Amino acid sequence: MSDLIVINGRAIKPGEQAVINLYIHKLPTHTVIDLPIYIFRSKRPGPVLLLTAGLHGDETNGIEIIRRMIRHKMLHPSAGSVIAIPLVNIYGFLQSTRALPDGKDLNRSFPGSLRGSLAQRVAYTIMNEIIPSIDYGIDFHTGGANRSNYPQIRCVTDIPQNLELGKAFGAPFLMNSKLIDKSFRKAADRMGKYIIVYEGGESMRFDEFAIQEGIRGTQRVMLHFGMKKKADMILGTGQSVLLKESSWLRARQAGLFSPLVPLGSQIDKGEKIGRLTDPYGEHEYVIRAATDGYVIGVNYTPVVNGGDALFHVGLDAVMVRERQLASGRRRKKTGKHVPEENAVFVEADQGSGVEPVVSSIINPQTFR
Repeated sequence: MSDLIVINGRAIKPGEQAVINLYIHKLPTHTVIDLPIYIFRSKRPGPVLLLTAGLHGDETNGIEIIRRMIRHKMLHPSAGSVIAIPLVNIYGFLQSTRALPDGKDLNRSFPGSLRGSLAQRVAYTIMNEIIPSIDYGIDFHTGGANRSNYPQIRCVTDIPQNLELGKAFGAPFLMNSKLIDKSFRKAADRMGKYIIVYEGGESMRFDEFAIQEGIRGTQRVMLHFGMKKKADMILGTGQSVLLKESSWLRARQAGLFSPLVPLGSQIDKGEKIGRLTDPYGEHEYVIRAATDGYVIGVNYTPVVNGGDALFHVGLDAVMVRERQLASGRRRKKTGKHVPEENAVFVEADQGSGVEPVVSSIINPQTFR
């Protein structure tokens, strides 16, 4: 770690704290848009940890995670430094939308350009003003509209530093996720910086369990890297289930969808996991899992079209191996490759009385 962290021309020395308003651009009204950057530095050397949220303006859980940690002084390190940006996409936040006014996804605009689109200019500012000073980062996200993600870390697990960071965070699930072109994570990786993505909850809706998991995970990371001597809250074990693969289960036809298993649950092959009906009571289909797995994401939109994503199912190494063996047996039996589906849609008997399951998880220790 360098003795000085320089952002927007201002040098922050070890032992100092600062809030720097980084100029981004102006609204059409000429109202200035600044990006508040919070810096907390210890006098003792150590890693520089970046915390970012709100790259998508409608993803509020991450914003709340960082806000609470700032409010309750949980980011003051005993060694190293923390740079926190609670809200990156201010434009999207003002409009409660994912993108910027130019319609661009900020997380597909990196490393950006000084003379490019508005999204590219915001990305360029972050890459040149913030990223050179950091060692590690946690980027907080949520699912899209009505799509809720169970708390999980996404990173390239083949990169040792990413795997170490992901395990230290200790979310319920740790999923291997490749680097995507023009994403914040890939642009940082090219500069030798290690950033993991935390996913929890859905956009435009606070999820207390996801918020608490995000706070606990950040505290675990700071403890792991020696940036804190003790935690500010009870952290729990922080053991993650390592997922090797994942896929979305999609609707066979349009209708009304009801999930029958809680988000985050482990499912078994043949288990009833959902129900798809028509609006008139004439047809009802029970959705059964065609493989073992974990429900890491659910689409809670009741009205769906054919092809819409319903469940995001993750598989650990054992489950992947079992699926590969089953695929081999089918190929041997039929003499050709038979694409495997991760669900079976079976028409239910009339009056089966299958009702949806609603799960609510609330942790008693909260920071508001």
